[in-house]
Amino acid sequence: MRPRSMMIACTTVAAIAISAAAGPAVAEQREIVIGIECDRTGPTQIIGVNYCPAYQDYINLVNRRGGVEGYRIKGDEIDIEYKVPPAVEAYERQKAEGAVSIMLYGTPQTQALTQKLNEDKIPGTSAGFGTASAANGLRYPYLFPIAATYWTQGAAAIKFIKDKLGGSLDGKKIAYLLYDNPSGHEPLAIFEELRKVEKFELKTFSVPPPGVEMGAQILDITQRFRPDFVMTHLFGRSPSVALKELRRNGYPLSKVVGFVWGSAEADVEAAGGWSVAEGYHTIQFAGVGNDYPVRNDIVEMYKAEGKQPPKEMQETVYYNRGLLTAALHVEAIRNALKATDGRPPTGEDVKKGFESIHNFTLGGLVPPLEISAADHEGGGWVQIFQVKGGKFVKETDWFRAYPEVLARLLKASE
Repeated sequence: MRPRSMMIACTTVAAIAISAAAGPAVAEQREIVIGIECDRTGPTQIIGVNYCPAYQDYINLVNRRGGVEGYRIKGDEIDIEYKVPPAVEAYERQKAEGAVSIMLYGTPQTQALTQKLNEDKIPGTSAGFGTASAANGLRYPYLFPIAATYWTQGAAAIKFIKDKLGGSLDGKKIAYLLYDNPSGHEPLAIFEELRKVEKFELKTFSVPPPGVEMGAQILDITQRFRPDFVMTHLFGRSPSVALKELRRNGYPLSKVVGFVWGSAEADVEAAGGWSVAEGYHTIQFAGVGNDYPVRNDIVEMYKAEGKQPPKEMQETVYYNRGLLTAALHVEAIRNALKATDGRPPTGEDVKKGFESIHNFTLGGLVPPLEISAADHEGGGWVQIFQVKGGKFVKETDWFRAYPEVLARLLKASE
């Protein structure tokens, strides 16, 4: 037996013994488990070390306020190191512990677990990553992107570039620098559709894992292809490498837009600081910064416990996304409990709870999300920010791009 399994077994035995000794009062304690897959130690830990603590902070905040409809929420977190086998193993352990929903982590991991979610009728979220066609809830009944997919991000990037280049892409050259794994390849389908519509030239430049060697690709982009604009779809350590290399080769970062997993304070800091990244544009699917009620509530929670707010809160991009993801799981559970009149919900109940989320904003952290049985993405809204004067400055309001093209692509994927 593995050490963690032994711990679970011992905890279970102890809980039974305490329950038997204490009688009905303890037996009345009710708990709902959410499975949390994370990466605090693997190649994308620059995300996980800030993203994952936010899950736990939000769940602790909910529990301090009495839980959800009389139930305490337990966030069962397992570090999967951004690897598929540990993700599958973690899922099985969380399922055995009674998880009614799973916060997935990583596109390869999501693809490996999608069928298991369907078979076990447990909803899983892939917030801003994973399979883009999962926005179609009729085809992927138990997978919820809950934020802009890679197709939606790609469409937004093209619309943003078009606006920056004067309203036309006819004859323009766009480079796409991608991490060479399923995540990086996912947006190619939308780019191909939009290339036909907008008549731009697209050239792709793949960076092999772990994404820290891309000198040759950057040289090809800056000295040979010489694009009018560059899109980067990188994560882990690779976004910071790209920023440094593009700058070193003299390419203006004001002509670069990064997808959501290369768009955080941590990426800028790893590149050498705000002055190095000046001009860089980033796509966001959740609010950036401190000025949101839920963040203030968490700060007050720590103060009430006699503690300082955790340092992870300073990395607002990834931390805020963690809050969003955790809050949507809790909201789905709340909807499920209301629908079942307080009966402990099944995974199928929580699925319906996700599909009943309407006008959800988390105090302005996100635009009004509308999730339904047909639309598991929630609308696909994004904002663009730019690195300017030592901080992220908002460039656009929430917007969606090429909805008719995305709808056609989703229909074709059925």
